[in-house]
Formats: sequence, structure tokens, C-alpha cells
Amino acid sequence: MSVEELLTGLHPSPRFGAVSFSSYRPDPAQPSQAHAVKALEAFSDGIGASSGGLFSKLFGSKPKSRAGVYLDGGFGVGKTHLLASLWHSAPGPKAFGTFVEYTNLVGALSFRKTVDALSSYKLVCIDEFELDDPGDTVLMSRLMRELADAGVKLAATSNTLPGSLGEGRFAAVDFQREIQVLADQFDVIRIDGEDYRHRGLPAAPAPLTNAELDARMNAEFDGGLVAIDDFGALLKHLAGVHPSRYRQLIHGIDGIVWKDVRPIESQATALRFVVLADRLYDKDVPILASGVPFDSLFTPEMMAGGYMKKYFRAVSRLTALAREGQSHEPS
Repeated sequence: MSVEELLTGLHPSPRFGAVSFSSYRPDPAQPSQAHAVKALEAFSDGIGASSGGLFSKLFGSKPKSRAGVYLDGGFGVGKTHLLASLWHSAPGPKAFGTFVEYTNLVGALSFRKTVDALSSYKLVCIDEFELDDPGDTVLMSRLMRELADAGVKLAATSNTLPGSLGEGRFAAVDFQREIQVLADQFDVIRIDGEDYRHRGLPAAPAPLTNAELDARMNAEFDGGLVAIDDFGALLKHLAGVHPSRYRQLIHGIDGIVWKDVRPIESQATALRFVVLADRLYDKDVPILASGVPFDSLFTPEMMAGGYMKKYFRAVSRLTALAREGQSHEPS
């Protein structure tokens, strides 16, 4: 992708292309959800407001609030919906992307050119903020600090509090200064609740047999463009495609069919597959699959390790897409 495509592509996915604060449905049993909406609406009102000019910047009092807001909560509580709603309500120029899309942007432009490009923006939204390695920690700490110093408003979502980013993934204790600098840019908004993708819905559909897949495909994807893959071959193919290109990999696809889904045993393979699951969910692509159910996709060790929140999110999203994939009876 060209630099221009990377920059112009920083907007919410089709799934969140028309959401708003009013379309978010807070759970009455979770007051923090309604509180988050009000807090983000107030934050949105301050984006693009005049800072009072150079004299005010030099001699005025320091702002009482931090440059950014950080939505912390479990998977499925609507954090991305709220982040996209903030993006839609704010004046431009503005950017919306996943954490990995911003690290890819730095790789394409260089750090300094990325700062120069985004410093003129009024708002930068970072979805799925996660520190997986020391390089990302140093990079994003510097990027967030420099954008905040330039007056850019920041908003992020994550399953982990800012000060706890990186725990269980690398020697985060050795990078506490960088992590603290990053955390200092944000006010935390906690969002509690159940996974809305499965709240009050029936159990996840059982995997199909290979013999059933053809009939289901005809019922669900009649006339659409369907990608049909052996699951093992798909995993091998993903190893040769950079995760930043997974969005283009599934461009134009109306449905997914995976034959003989099996547990993933390699951590590197599993993390690549999580990215694919996120991109499929962004584009709302239904899935039909045979083999093991998605809640058996990752090993018990993975589901209890440092990346467990990524894997739980992927299982939740894949299950929702599998439910969409079996919404009709075959003829």
C-alpha cells in the first residue's frame, strides 16, 4: 500500500461506519457504560476548541485534563463502538486505526514523518491498544507524547490498564519509564459489562461436517464471493503475508468457508490468526467451518498466558461470525 492509502485508510471499518453515541445501548445493570457515553460526549465537545493562542500557551494555566481518554474494559462491552462514535462526532482532520495500523504507518513513513503527518490532526483514535514487545513500547510512548505535545487529542481502547501494558508478554518492568510516559497521556474510563455479542443469545453453533458445507454455502452465500480454504493451508499462507495486508487479503469477500479447523499450537501462528479474525469481524464476514469449535482453537496454555485477552476476543468475534454464517436453513 502507498503512504497515501495508509493515511486515507485510517477510518472506522464498515461495521462501525455509521455508529453514534445514540446507537450505543448501555446495559442498565452496568452504570459505567452510560457514564462512558457522557464522558466521551464531553471529550468530543472539547476537540478542536481554541487553545487561546500563543500567549495563553506560554503563560496560561496548564489544562486540567490529559490529552487523551483510554477506554478500559473486557471484550464485547462496546469499546470500539464508542471509539468510532467519538471519531464520527469530532471535527477533522482525524484518524482511526488499530494499534498495528499505527505501527505499520511508522514502518512505512518513518517515525518523524508519522509525527509530522499526524500532528496536524485534531484527533487520533487507537483501537486495540496492546504492547507486545519492547520496540512497540518505546515507539508508542514517544509517538503519544509528541502528538499530545502538538495539541492532538488522543483516544484509545484496550483490555488492559495503561500502567499494566506488556505484563506477561515481555520484561515490562524494564520499560516502566516508557509505559508510565504513555499512561500519563490518558484519563482512564472504565467500562464494565458482559460480552454483548453473546448476551441473551443461544449457544454458539456446532461446527459442520465437510459434507454439510456445500448445502450451507448455497443457503447463506448464494451469488456472493466465497473464500473456501483448508484450514491448515490457510495458516501456512498467512505466514507469508504481513498482517498489515490482511484487510486487502479479504477485500470483496462475502463469506468464508474453512474446512477441518484444528487447534493452533504455535504462538506466532495464533497471533497472526487473531489479526485475521479482527479484520473479518471489522468487515462482518460470516463464517462456515468444519472441524473443532472456535472455543477450542487456541491451546489451554495460550488461553491462560500473556496474550489470553487477544485469544478470548478472537473466540468471541469468530463465534459471532459463525452464528451469522448459520442463520439460514439449507434448502
